[in-house]
Amino acid sequence: MKFPRINIVYFFIFLIGATIIARLFFLQVMNGELYRALAKGHQEIFQQISGTRGDIFLYDKDNIVLAATNEESWFCYVAPKMIEDKERVAELLSPALSVDKNELLNNINSNSDKLFFLVKRNISEEEKQKIQELNMEGVYLDQERKRFYPFGALASDVLGFVNQSGEGQYGVEEYWNDVLAGQEGWQKISYGPFGKSTDSNNEGSIRGADLVLTIDKNIQAFAEKVLKDYSTDFKFQSAQIIVIEPSSGKVLALADFPGFDPNKYQEYAQNNQIGVFQDNAIQTFYEPGSAFKAVTMAAALNEGKITPETTYIDVGRLVIKDKVITNYDNRTWGESTMTQVLEKSINTGAVFVQNQLSHQTFVDYLEKFGVFDKTGIDLGGEVYSENQEFKKGWEINYATASFGQGISMNLMQVARDFCVIANKGKLIQPYVAEAIVNNGSKEPLQSNKTAKQIITSKTAEDLTKMLIAVTESGYSKDAQVPGYYVAGKTGTSQIPFSSLGINKAGYSDETWQSFIGFAPAFSPRFVIAVKLDSPKTRSASESAVFVFQKLAKYILDYYQVVPEK
Repeated sequence: MKFPRINIVYFFIFLIGATIIARLFFLQVMNGELYRALAKGHQEIFQQISGTRGDIFLYDKDNIVLAATNEESWFCYVAPKMIEDKERVAELLSPALSVDKNELLNNINSNSDKLFFLVKRNISEEEKQKIQELNMEGVYLDQERKRFYPFGALASDVLGFVNQSGEGQYGVEEYWNDVLAGQEGWQKISYGPFGKSTDSNNEGSIRGADLVLTIDKNIQAFAEKVLKDYSTDFKFQSAQIIVIEPSSGKVLALADFPGFDPNKYQEYAQNNQIGVFQDNAIQTFYEPGSAFKAVTMAAALNEGKITPETTYIDVGRLVIKDKVITNYDNRTWGESTMTQVLEKSINTGAVFVQNQLSHQTFVDYLEKFGVFDKTGIDLGGEVYSENQEFKKGWEINYATASFGQGISMNLMQVARDFCVIANKGKLIQPYVAEAIVNNGSKEPLQSNKTAKQIITSKTAEDLTKMLIAVTESGYSKDAQVPGYYVAGKTGTSQIPFSSLGINKAGYSDETWQSFIGFAPAFSPRFVIAVKLDSPKTRSASESAVFVFQKLAKYILDYYQVVPEK
């Protein structure tokens, strides 16, 4: 055979080529889908992500302003197993992050069996640059999304905060968490010849809805300022203010002194100060004292058992079995009208009014005014008292309840009761969320309960005139705002030892002092409820009325309400 060696070479070349073609056919045609999937698996990964939390807005006159949003922040963590010289790392890292060197070294050593542990969150840009310059093995930087509150402590008890797990706690952050929270999804990350790229389309990740609140930023800020200013004068331990629109139930302000900065909630928790997160306007209850006489009076007026001019003789004391009821400062007023009972805040007069009703009728009106139920306001953690002691039906309980002692409510409940008087006898639903904004579409939120007529408009009008007399002729003259009629009532009640954390029966010498009122009295724009906890004054006429007056004047000027007088 001619050129046998060349033919043999050609044969082997042909054989190898055929083998390669067969192999390629097997890989690309027969199992092509499998290997394409395997290759894609190495080039693409899917990372679980959560949808961005919705923003929260407050009103600033006719505009809305951002009160809660999200921002990316840097944090530093270390991988102990990657660190050879742990002491050197602690020595260099501690000044860069302003953390204690010995504590950091102990943490590195004690966490040596872990893949990583957190060193510091929310590091500044300067701290970030220092760590980057150190370029140490086992020390890493990364970003996380966190909640940010641009106004700091403003309206903190309304807003609440978002914890490290991304869940809302307290305020609207808790109550509306399901609306604000985004839904989790997956994000595709591809690796190619030009590096890493992230798919902008997030599969299943949905941004949370935005929330527009009824809170007026300026009224809220002034309410907080008033409490802070008067805290020095009256030396109260804590205090609350509610401003509510009586015709609708919109809460315009809710201030709780001393408050907190939700941006720094972790610092409070670390210092065992979690009590500051509690919104005392809805998460604690108190005995409203003489402010509750307005409710007692409303029941008897509505039943036709008394009129504002009805009189009785006050002898200064009243004995029920072995219990003695007296008036403030042990005063005796003699013959007094029902209007004067409110003007002079006569305890025995309130008992006289309650006695004109059957016990069951009195209880029925308390139920109508919502004394035994939550207001249902859309804030996290509202509490209420079932008033089991009052419901035992003892004669003395009905008597003391008539002037607001021995019966417990939260401040929002009391504010709502005065809204009934200001709103021509209709019970409203307080709320703080006005609208949900989702994908650019605004969905207004209305009160979930229709206003209910619980006393007649005539009763509400008569009671309003009686409450005006309280500020014109009674103990509450300092609540007056020049040019306007103001209706309102003080309340001073002793604090039970149990409410002070003391395991003892009876009442202490500490007091709750409050004033609840509305203006302009005949066409009310707002109800203001002020409560001071353990102030160093004798009664609400020496404390809470001044807080009310200053805020009421500000709001009337702010709204540019034309004077009535």
